[in-house]
Amino acid sequence: MTRRTTTLFAAVALAAGLALTGCSSDSSGSTGSSDNSHSSAGKPRLKISGAFMPQPATDMAGGFLTITNDGDAADKLLSVTSSLSDDVTIHETKDQKMREVKSFDIPAHGELKLERGGNHIMFMELKKQPKQGEKVDIELHFEKADPIAVELPVEAATHNPKQH
Repeated sequence: MTRRTTTLFAAVALAAGLALTGCSSDSSGSTGSSDNSHSSAGKPRLKISGAFMPQPATDMAGGFLTITNDGDAADKLLSVTSSLSDDVTIHETKDQKMREVKSFDIPAHGELKLERGGNHIMFMELKKQPKQGEKVDIELHFEKADPIAVELPVEAATHNPKQH
């Protein structure tokens, strides 16, 4: 079977699985998983939680989520794509300054938090203004794991899970 066919099959299986389970048991955003193999020894096993986007007030927006790796191998988040924008990048925040990065490390048996005031996803030149209550589809691309489709619920502009 070719890699493209395998990837397509995995994507269809993941979509069907999410539809059958009602997308997520996590009330703080959709979850996805790259664990579509029978053996996870020596591989990353990624899960997404806490996904959201504050309602944007301009043609830019931020996206936030946590990627948990329960696998025995580290991975890297390389990029994010979305139909909301053709210019989606990942940024780190250090010393109160934001800058674009090429990737984020996701340690084995660890997690990557993309959160307000810290590392995050940046959407530039939005094609439309999503409103609170809507969902924005994104796809996360990794060095080792298969891409993961995630829905970011659009929350109030001031939404911050750390304050709840």
